[in-house]
Amino acid sequence: MMARDKFPMGGAALLRGLDFGRRGSAALPLLAAMSLLAASGAVAATTNDLSEVEIQGRNLVQQLLEQSPATNFAQSGILKIRDAKGITTNIPVFFRILVTTGYWQTRYVAMQTNYDSAPPSVQLVIIHRNGEPNEYDISEDKGGIGRREDIIPIRHLHGNQIMASFAGSDFWVADLGLEFFHWPEQKILKHEMRRGRACKVLESTNPDLSSPNIVPPICYSRVVSWIDNESGGIVQAEAYDFKNRLLKEFAPKSFKKVNGQWELQEMEIRNVQTGSRTRLEFDLKKE
Repeated sequence: MMARDKFPMGGAALLRGLDFGRRGSAALPLLAAMSLLAASGAVAATTNDLSEVEIQGRNLVQQLLEQSPATNFAQSGILKIRDAKGITTNIPVFFRILVTTGYWQTRYVAMQTNYDSAPPSVQLVIIHRNGEPNEYDISEDKGGIGRREDIIPIRHLHGNQIMASFAGSDFWVADLGLEFFHWPEQKILKHEMRRGRACKVLESTNPDLSSPNIVPPICYSRVVSWIDNESGGIVQAEAYDFKNRLLKEFAPKSFKKVNGQWELQEMEIRNVQTGSRTRLEFDLKKE
């Protein structure tokens, strides 16, 4: 694995991710990248016809989207998927940020070791270009290294194709790209405490709801996020289905002190309708 390059501290609010006021915390790698995956070019619109809460919502999202990684970064971990029957599957994952001229990308690789019984290995690449929407490319390897006939060519995902599971987990491709920050309708619902932190409650609404006949059964209608006032990190998020029923809940679960700095050790996304859940545990070095 490459060296653990760090994001710079300071003005990049989301780079502190889920740092609940821990002074001197390092950047939280995956959550920082997830937060940065939304393109900096948020949907522009005049404010003449917007309410004050909509203006505030768009301003907040714009601040979050203006952040970008400064260096390359790599991290590994385990996806622990527990299905509705309580059966747990562990999948090694590798995560990497690559910064280059004109764009940067985030790569997620979910590795399978038993190719006879397990789903194929999956590689997801999310490409960010300044002022443009995210680009999503995905490929699968059904046969293992060296068996190129079993490699499914790269597919470019469009529209609601990103509302699909990554490697059989409860994380959708859209979740890893925080695609809801791209939606044009953003508003601040209220200010409240959540998990001991003062937060802005941001509601992001799916624009496809304006055409209800084409919204698929599996799709977010809106996402409600609790954004920490101090760090700009996501304290908690809830996603609702096209019938406005709670579908998923996301939250950090634990932190570990690494080299004197607090870093995210574990986060969880839970499907409240199916009863399944996925925890992503990071491979953090001990002090």
